[in-house]
Amino acid sequence: MDGLRQRLERLLEQRNVVTEALGALEARTGVDKRYLATGAATLLGLYLLFGYGASLLCNLIGFVYPAYASVKAIESPNKDDDTVWLTYWVVYGLFGLAEFFSDLLLSWFPFYYVGKCGFLLFCMAPGPWNGAHLLYHRVIRPLFLKHHEAVDSIVSDLSRRALDAAAGVTRDAKATVSQFQKDK
Repeated sequence: MDGLRQRLERLLEQRNVVTEALGALEARTGVDKRYLATGAATLLGLYLLFGYGASLLCNLIGFVYPAYASVKAIESPNKDDDTVWLTYWVVYGLFGLAEFFSDLLLSWFPFYYVGKCGFLLFCMAPGPWNGAHLLYHRVIRPLFLKHHEAVDSIVSDLSRRALDAAAGVTRDAKATVSQFQKDK
């Protein structure tokens, strides 16, 4: 339990939007920001368990802060933070794709949204235990390296076919318009 308390202390010492908001709330209310953070996490957990719109809340948690941090990373001169957030978005996208096909089944499981929210928080967590980094390097990257040439070939072929189809549609549309104008 002391390890968890120490982690919370370290998280609350970092400077970010959440800790600044907690600091402002602490100054305004006189309640220690550790208690405010614990209370907010408890309320969030209860809402994810029993609240209406837990899916929306969970998706907001998985999107809003990472989008904000991504914009900050893009604007910073350091490119290491860009890699961190690009990795997150790759994992988030693949998770969203997998969830699309399994959401109807999974959403009926108790605590699904708590687990999903926990997974997304794990994926965006700072430090060496960042879930997106772990998943990318242990699962996604090996699969990508194994199959990327075949995927590139398929994408190139589909791109060529799409361009050919678009050229054909454009040619047919021009012919139809010119025929229509001649008939007038």
